[in-house]
Amino acid sequence: MASLYDIGVSAVINCTIMSLLFIFFLVFNIQPLNDRVYHPKLYMKDAQRKGSPSSRSSHPKMDQYFETKCLPYLQSFAWIVEAFRMSEHQIIDHAGLDAAIFLRNIQVGLKIFIPLMTVGLSTIVTINVGGGYLKSLDHGKVANINNTLNSSPTNSLLFTDIDKLSIANVPSGSSRLWTHLVMAYVFTAWTCVVLYNEYKTISLMRLEFLRSARRQANQFTVLVHQVPKSTVESINIQVQKYFRANHPDFYLSHQLVYNANRLANIVKRRKNKENWLSYWHLRFKASNERPMTRRYGCGMCGTMVDAINLYTTKIEKLNKKAELERVAVLQDASSTMPSAFVSFKTRWGAAVCAQTQQSFDPTKWITAWAPEPRDIYWPNLAIPYIKLACRRVCVGICLFVLVFCFMIPITIVQSFASIQGLRTQFPQLEKVLKITYFASFVQGYLPGVILKFFMKLVPYMVRGLTIFEGHSSFSRLDQQGAMKYYYFMVVNVFFGSMLTGSALEQLQSFLNSSSVVQFLKTLAYTIPMKATFFITFIMVDGWAGAASEILRPWGLLSYHIQNAFFVHTEMDKVRAMDPGPIIYYVNLAQLQLYFLMGLVYSVITPIILPFVVVTFAINYVVYRHQVIHVYEAAYESAGSFWPFVHGRIIVALYIEQLMLIGLFLVQGPITFKTIHVSDDDSLKEKALKFCQQAMSSTPFVVALPIFTYIFHRYCKTRFEPCFLKFPLEHASKKDMDDRTRDPNFNMSEFIQNSYKHPDFLDERVLQEIRKETQLPTKIQTKPQKHKNEMLDNTVDIPNMVEGTFVCNNKFIS
Repeated sequence: MASLYDIGVSAVINCTIMSLLFIFFLVFNIQPLNDRVYHPKLYMKDAQRKGSPSSRSSHPKMDQYFETKCLPYLQSFAWIVEAFRMSEHQIIDHAGLDAAIFLRNIQVGLKIFIPLMTVGLSTIVTINVGGGYLKSLDHGKVANINNTLNSSPTNSLLFTDIDKLSIANVPSGSSRLWTHLVMAYVFTAWTCVVLYNEYKTISLMRLEFLRSARRQANQFTVLVHQVPKSTVESINIQVQKYFRANHPDFYLSHQLVYNANRLANIVKRRKNKENWLSYWHLRFKASNERPMTRRYGCGMCGTMVDAINLYTTKIEKLNKKAELERVAVLQDASSTMPSAFVSFKTRWGAAVCAQTQQSFDPTKWITAWAPEPRDIYWPNLAIPYIKLACRRVCVGICLFVLVFCFMIPITIVQSFASIQGLRTQFPQLEKVLKITYFASFVQGYLPGVILKFFMKLVPYMVRGLTIFEGHSSFSRLDQQGAMKYYYFMVVNVFFGSMLTGSALEQLQSFLNSSSVVQFLKTLAYTIPMKATFFITFIMVDGWAGAASEILRPWGLLSYHIQNAFFVHTEMDKVRAMDPGPIIYYVNLAQLQLYFLMGLVYSVITPIILPFVVVTFAINYVVYRHQVIHVYEAAYESAGSFWPFVHGRIIVALYIEQLMLIGLFLVQGPITFKTIHVSDDDSLKEKALKFCQQAMSSTPFVVALPIFTYIFHRYCKTRFEPCFLKFPLEHASKKDMDDRTRDPNFNMSEFIQNSYKHPDFLDERVLQEIRKETQLPTKIQTKPQKHKNEMLDNTVDIPNMVEGTFVCNNKFIS
């Protein structure tokens, strides 16, 4: 177990790393050279404006790349003030409701854990320190972690001064345990109060957002699955007849779903060739000489040919191939999926269809709200709906195997979590481990780093499994991916670290004692001691991880490498500076893991709470900055992931309460008279006394999860429908407002291309659809210091007719 000194060493290392990363960010952030890395949102908006004039000269000066004045360096901390300058309503206008609710998720952590930290440190820690149980086992020897007592199985535990701040320092049957039970009720009540208020507020925010949103195609469209097969009529005729018969007053049109994945691959290859053709045209305009390239292998092999003619020919071939494939998709009945996007004349008609059962057979004509066009994951729409259940079973099996196979590296990591384990595994390190600083580094810092390293690969595997599962929208992919990643971390990071670090280490004590009761008592003392490992993990993952998030070292490196070697055209420029959206399925799961660690140990070992609070505080500041300046929303689900957040916090409460039940059953806190078990008692008498002790304490502790379940069911019944359905009264009022404001609006023309496969549409129509779904730019995200400079540090080719060519940052006129 890590000692207080080891925790201090880990804190110093992590604070040093975090401080260095923030210092690097302060320096890099003010350099004009890095504006597209740390403030890409404005440039991404500007890239969509065609024909904007370039402000960069052909002979750039030093101050156009680097900040040479002293004042910006002195004002470098102003980014923190800027991060808090926007109100929540402004953030919703600027970044969307999803981003605002993501930030509220972090705020919930602060609202819950700051009061818990205050009460826990002032009350529970004081009670634990006064318990003195571990000190009674000391006998003057176990103060040093390297010494081991062998007097009894319980005395063979390794503990340090920091463990005396936990519930393990309170003896069995002590009246001090009343404090822990009362605080468990207080902490649970406070958590439920915060969750209730947040659920209510976010539900109202969602309804208000949907009510005030401008007219969009997804408000009038329903996704229909399981259209019955017919040998007489095509799916197109079936859908048209069915909705004209059952929704005659509101049905408007429909768009069939096709398996166009092969067409999508062709279009992707064509876009790549078009990008290269733009590059060769720029070469030609700059030098007035026809550029030459090799025929094969991306210009690496083959005979030399005219580059413009070569890529023009390739694009023409791909155009013909794409057109043939498009015709084949439309004419081939096997390419038409038994699904369709059905649009209605009013929101009310769409809401009635989406939220009701259409057929007496619930497996036919299944309807649900259609995602917004940019939220659709088109490849998965080509999966037959009937195969999705089989895919989900396969994914469940694969996830089960992945979770438990990952226990192997977790066990290896936990062998580094104690000096005794290191000595057992690596006896040749005996001399090195006697060095105090090295031992503290290995025990207090290294386990968290190694575990973080192993966890880096998991999100990619989870994402792949979620895509294979067949969800048809990016928002569902993020929510389901977050759920899988969260439970993966619960099993491996939390329970895996706890069990491999306590149960297996104390297995010898169990074998020596030959008593289940003694083994449970051993676990009762070792589980609180594992808080030290989670403290080190929180510092590595939460503190240094947040600083790395704002510095974006990989994004910075990738941008400058692409800018130096691979940026030739406008498309390359946009691709190089595009940071992508917030990775919700990773960030949400990580935040919920902090909730789990904080809530589980809030009563058992409250010393963990300050580290959790600092983690949420740092992440809140960092992600406010990132939402405002960096990440562009890939879709808008109006905060549909909040029920996932609420449910995972409830799961954390359940785990906390079940662990407390186990601890209280072993230690017997709710006994007015301690029941003593002597060595002379028979096995039957020991079991009887243990049952009496359990019966006396169970009613007080078991009530906690019961109350939590009642609260969860109430919130689920009261608020969750707001995230699944749209109220008919709101839909009717919004329709009435639209008719009053614009009575002659042409709904058919507005919605006709919204749900066609994007590879069936030309680029102009796609741009119009994207403009309809994206948020309007209302707030300037560019720092004031560069507002009038707008320096382009990659390539600025808004008008190719100007005859300016840029290659690897070298301008040729």
